[in-house]
Amino acid sequence: MFTGIITGVGRIAAVHDLGSSSLHGKRITVEAPAGYLDDVGLGDSIALNGACMTVTTLDPAQRRFTIEISAESLHKTSGLAEPGPINLEKALRAHDRLGGHIVSGHVDGIGTVSHFAAVGESHELRILAPAFLAKYLAYKGSVTVNGVSLTVNSVRDTQGGCELSINLIPHTLQNTALHALRTGSCVNLEIDLIARYVERMLGAGVGEKVAA
Repeated sequence: MFTGIITGVGRIAAVHDLGSSSLHGKRITVEAPAGYLDDVGLGDSIALNGACMTVTTLDPAQRRFTIEISAESLHKTSGLAEPGPINLEKALRAHDRLGGHIVSGHVDGIGTVSHFAAVGESHELRILAPAFLAKYLAYKGSVTVNGVSLTVNSVRDTQGGCELSINLIPHTLQNTALHALRTGSCVNLEIDLIARYVERMLGAGVGEKVAA
């Protein structure tokens, strides 16, 4: 489990194929900030742009670790297959503060940045989300964008899904990799875990007869 509060901005330094076909995944080498890996061990979970991954090799002296990502995970996520900045979050510990919201590290869909521009001291980020995620996105609700816990300022339904607007304060831009986004960028989205369960509870058993 995670909170959506980014604990470091790393960099994908290398990407290697695990095989020769589209059915094979990739081995990703990530360069972390100084000291970031001091309390990390093999097998630990770290979220990369919101996708929970397992540390497979570790080199704290070089500030590097690797993860292996399957073809299925590559298909369901964005930004994990090419070099560049990446948001990092270590798994939540039982005694940690829940500073953002409950995040599972399982990407629900890929959105597309439709607008990213300065508004006063902050930036407005608009994202086109897939239609199947629209019902989970609500005004002042929570959403995870590339692993960052954010508040939805507005939601506008469109023919192909919905567009959500988010305000990014300077601190968020300075301490995450969201500053590298541009119009057209793809982002990993995770809906609020509570919304997921509410939808299931309301829909479970609909149309079924209960035995007397």
